[in-house]
Amino acid sequence: MCGIAAVHSPHQDLGTERAGTSADVPAVVEDMLARLAHRGPDDSGTRTVGDHTWLGHRRLSIVDLDGGHQPLGGADAGDDWSLVCNGEIYNYRALRAEMPAGAFGSSSDSAAALAVLRTDGPQGLHRLRGMWALCAATPGGRFVAARDAVGIKPLYWARTDTASYFASELRAFPPEVQPRAEIFPPGHWWSPQDGLHRFAQAVPAPARRAEATYRSAAPREAAEKATFESVADSVRRHLMADVEVGVFLSGGLDSGVVAAVAAEEYARQGRTLKTFSVGTADSPDLLAARETAAFLGTDHHEAVLDAEAAREVLDDVVTCVESFDASLIRSAVPNWFLSALASRHVKVVLTGEGADELFAGYGYYHERHTAPEDLDTELRRTVAALHGLNLQRCDRVTMAHGLEARVPFLDHDVMAHAMSLPAHMKALEDDGMEKGHLRRAFTGRLPEHLLWRRKEQFGTGSGAESLLSPLWSSRITDEEFAAAVGGDGAPELRSKEELGYYRTFRQALPGVRPEAVLTRFATV
Repeated sequence: MCGIAAVHSPHQDLGTERAGTSADVPAVVEDMLARLAHRGPDDSGTRTVGDHTWLGHRRLSIVDLDGGHQPLGGADAGDDWSLVCNGEIYNYRALRAEMPAGAFGSSSDSAAALAVLRTDGPQGLHRLRGMWALCAATPGGRFVAARDAVGIKPLYWARTDTASYFASELRAFPPEVQPRAEIFPPGHWWSPQDGLHRFAQAVPAPARRAEATYRSAAPREAAEKATFESVADSVRRHLMADVEVGVFLSGGLDSGVVAAVAAEEYARQGRTLKTFSVGTADSPDLLAARETAAFLGTDHHEAVLDAEAAREVLDDVVTCVESFDASLIRSAVPNWFLSALASRHVKVVLTGEGADELFAGYGYYHERHTAPEDLDTELRRTVAALHGLNLQRCDRVTMAHGLEARVPFLDHDVMAHAMSLPAHMKALEDDGMEKGHLRRAFTGRLPEHLLWRRKEQFGTGSGAESLLSPLWSSRITDEEFAAAVGGDGAPELRSKEELGYYRTFRQALPGVRPEAVLTRFATV
């Protein structure tokens, strides 16, 4: 997990790297990297490639602690790629076995992206499995930027008449460039010569399944076994690191499933998994997470939400998340304290993001999309929207504390398996309980009453909503809200609470166009 920045300017000379320094690079691009320092407290590196490209990297060391300094590549005098990459590529060992021995150059997982560019060019980026965003260039003038298919890792870009700018966060862009900043589309690569190209859909095609098995006398049991194996395999792969990995434990099903597999794997290695939860004192989530941790035998840590402390960090949270969506901020506030706590113990955490979207965990899925084909379409749509919602909050709040968050449910193979399940297997239980299929798949891995605990939104179950929502009623009048919504270009503000967050957003990022970053998780 890191932060990256890049500038490609075919019409101006960015200077030539001298003696391993970047003294000739304009100060404005060095400032971009400085504003991402929180994403990579362990190391930094810059390189001017040729005359027209500058690459910058801030590193949080997770894999290949000694040899993973970036930018990677550019080792010879030829037209070799130099690369900066943010994220983790989980199939890098498999790619190393498939590709020429000299293509990698280091043991870093990011070297897999470099090897693909060296061997196949950007057309080979579909081979990478994981969460990543990258920028790469050659001395001869080639340049490419790309982002993983789901958009788990962030990337923004801004194009002016003279240059194209790229960065992991909006705050990195120079103020004069911010009005042009927008989200770089997931699953795409771009080069100045070839333009923008899609290389992967957010949700892969359904995995091939044995239709005869699902039509047999016990199709449900076969599907549940396959679901367990798919999710468990992904969790184990997401434990890949040269540092300790923990789990965010909300007390709900999804994080409990992840923690159960991770705890079992750590126990097999003779280690104890660390888990972390947050909530107001005696909130439902905090109590359920505590019981789950005791059942799994984890080394459990808690952050207790305090109303005054929550209010004090609100501006920091909005600035960090780079959004003013009220539901996003409500869930980001407890995550802020949770990330601060976890960062004192581990460098990496696993979360349960994505399970609701893959296994139909929201009530509206079943109320408004009853036809099987409609449900599959809606699940795909909501997964594709996650990069501007839950994943944005997840990445930004953890990285503000130098912590990497990983999402095993959004693994390529898990998504392909989940979409291969017949829609009726994702239907509500007779009592209206959602995600019955996933719950049954993990029978025995969690206490029964927690395995079948009803879903609560994180902002509600942690107690954050009750702390934050009333705050704005006393600060913003009805007349003030009506005036703000009706004027000054304020987009789609739905409450006084959101108006408060919007004002902070505008102060932190005055040049960014709100409509360029706001993603609504529409339920119609």
